[in-house]
Amino acid sequence: MSLINKMLQDLDARGGAPRAATGDVRPVAPDRTARTARTAIAAGAGVGALIVAVGAGVWYYVNRTPAAPVPVVAAPPVAAPVPTPVPKSVPESPPAPAAPAADPTVAEAAPVPAPEPAPRAAPEAVPAEAAAPKPRRERKAAAEPRPAPVADAMPAQGVTTTPQQRAENAYRRGLAAVQDGRVQDAIAALEQAVQAEPRHEAARQTLVGLLIENGRVDDAIRQAALGLGINANQPQLAMVLARLQLEHGGPAVETLRRTLPHATDNAAYMAFLAGVLQKQRRYAEAAEQYEAALRLQPKSGVWWMGLGIARQGGQLPGARDAYLKAKAAGLTPELQEFVERKLAQLDS
Repeated sequence: MSLINKMLQDLDARGGAPRAATGDVRPVAPDRTARTARTAIAAGAGVGALIVAVGAGVWYYVNRTPAAPVPVVAAPPVAAPVPTPVPKSVPESPPAPAAPAADPTVAEAAPVPAPEPAPRAAPEAVPAEAAAPKPRRERKAAAEPRPAPVADAMPAQGVTTTPQQRAENAYRRGLAAVQDGRVQDAIAALEQAVQAEPRHEAARQTLVGLLIENGRVDDAIRQAALGLGINANQPQLAMVLARLQLEHGGPAVETLRRTLPHATDNAAYMAFLAGVLQKQRRYAEAAEQYEAALRLQPKSGVWWMGLGIARQGGQLPGARDAYLKAKAAGLTPELQEFVERKLAQLDS
């Protein structure tokens, strides 16, 4: 549109002089001579022809402008007839549709390869006003990755270790301290483990063993009793506690009885209970437990010997048969001699 306006202005400037001449020719007096009249008529005809030509040129250009592809944003076909005034006319008259005019100006005024680099360098290399809003979008896009540190910080803020995890970590620290010979540090770590998770059986059993080795029997008994109170299904811990109770006084049989339902397939446990019952002269109960253990492991000479002692002590039948099976199963020389004496007593 600015190019068309410029062309119309040029035509108006070119046709301005003839129009002014027409105004000067009109007042021609009819009383002049014939020669003067002919000259006036010829001049008037020339001026009229010039006016017609100018009008036709103006009509041609005016009627040609609607056919220009301005609404379709195709200005180059209109600019083709005019060679040089195109770049000059663009900055002089900024028309209303600024969007189509901005594209050619940027394309012509920005020969520098600024758009090719990274989007961060684009705002510095493009001086055009149309490129000004691009850095804002890029800054927003660059600001979007900022929540990434928050995502990284979430695990740090939201890390909530469970009691089981804390107990396991403390248990591993305790084992490492044991390997390094730092017994007191190991005991402290294991105490933390069972405090965080009282059901951590491995940590409690290891703690009880270290307490016994370091002469802290009362603490060992307390820890073992706490563990069995939480979960009676710990035959090994029950046997340790029962042994400590036998040596230092305590309800060893009751401790073993509570865990017995969880050890019906544990021959060693039942034989141990039988030995405790036998020490307390509860021979019938001891014989019952020996028999249960031997049903699971019938080739144990020691348990056959224990069964013979329980039957003999309780004056129960089958003591001689138990001793003979003990000899057949195999015993140490000391135990072999002991069984021979018992058989001699039965024969006498």
